[in-house]
Amino acid sequence: MAHATQPPRSLTGSARVRQRKRADSAFILWGILATALGLIVLSAVVLVLLHDGGARLNWDFLTSFPSRKPQAAGLIAALIGSLLVIITTAVIAIPLGIAAAIYLEEYAPKSALKDAVEIAVNNLAAVPSIVYGLLALGLFVYQLHLGRSIATAGLTLALLILPIIIVATREALRSTPATIREAALALGATKWQATQDHVLPAAMPGVVTGIIIGLSRAMGESAPLITIGALSFVAFLPVSLPQEPQYLQIGRYDAQQTLQNPGETVSVRVPRGGVAILPDGSERAIAPGSADLPTGSQVRTTLGLAGAAASWSPSSWLGESFSVLPIQMFNWTSRPNPAFRANAAAAGLALLAITLLLNGGAVWLRYRLRRSLRW
Repeated sequence: MAHATQPPRSLTGSARVRQRKRADSAFILWGILATALGLIVLSAVVLVLLHDGGARLNWDFLTSFPSRKPQAAGLIAALIGSLLVIITTAVIAIPLGIAAAIYLEEYAPKSALKDAVEIAVNNLAAVPSIVYGLLALGLFVYQLHLGRSIATAGLTLALLILPIIIVATREALRSTPATIREAALALGATKWQATQDHVLPAAMPGVVTGIIIGLSRAMGESAPLITIGALSFVAFLPVSLPQEPQYLQIGRYDAQQTLQNPGETVSVRVPRGGVAILPDGSERAIAPGSADLPTGSQVRTTLGLAGAAASWSPSSWLGESFSVLPIQMFNWTSRPNPAFRANAAAAGLALLAITLLLNGGAVWLRYRLRRSLRW
């Protein structure tokens, strides 16, 4: 009876190698197709936005305040608001996220508590953003009395992206070769010295990637900010510029804006002088210094360099009301006038450009950090 002969072991090994090469080629092909699909979708979005709002994207549009007239409406208030909110978010989330990741990955002992914290962090990364908005409304607005301010928005978005930064930083730390830690400790370095001087710099390209991904998500969020009461129509800036007009109401007003002490005369100090609009509608020039004015008057003056510089202090603008680019876009798309859609498309182009700039900066910084590594 004939017996089936087994193929030589070398041929079997060659077949496995060919199979793995085919699998690698298929994975590369799928990766190229997925990248091409993403680029096609992105290109289609950019082309639609350029078609609808490219004509509106100019310097006047970027430096004008919102208006009820679509041709006069601009983006400056939402741009400055987005910038200040993202700065607040970054200042809070980046150090907290990196510190938490270092502790969990490098210092925390294996325990049930650590496992629970890891599960919570991973789950929080997938929580819908509106949930963070509801949390911020109850905690920051009503309990801590921070109001509907830039500080509340920054804290809300910091909570939103904190799990993203923690997870990305932990993965970057975990990918650092263990030999780096062992070599530093063998040479007499402390645990913190090894982490600070060797492990963290080696992991920094991945850390930067996670930070930029988190900030890019925060830049495009609108649901939590709408929940905490961000304004959709803002005709002022949270900060001031020199020579910017300032208005001062003379007298005390209640919550219904009713004058409490009509007919009284109040002494006010106007450092730069200006014009007083009296209760009867007449105007009176005021020289720099003190002036006696009846209650119900309004003083129009200009802001000096010192006053403008003081408004740029975080202690000043953190408590101000704000708007951001996604909310301004939402406001314009909800208007019945179709001309506002061109403004929304132009704002979308500005938001997309800022996001791509952030990601491009992350790619460049990651490349520079990787080249600077010396293992």
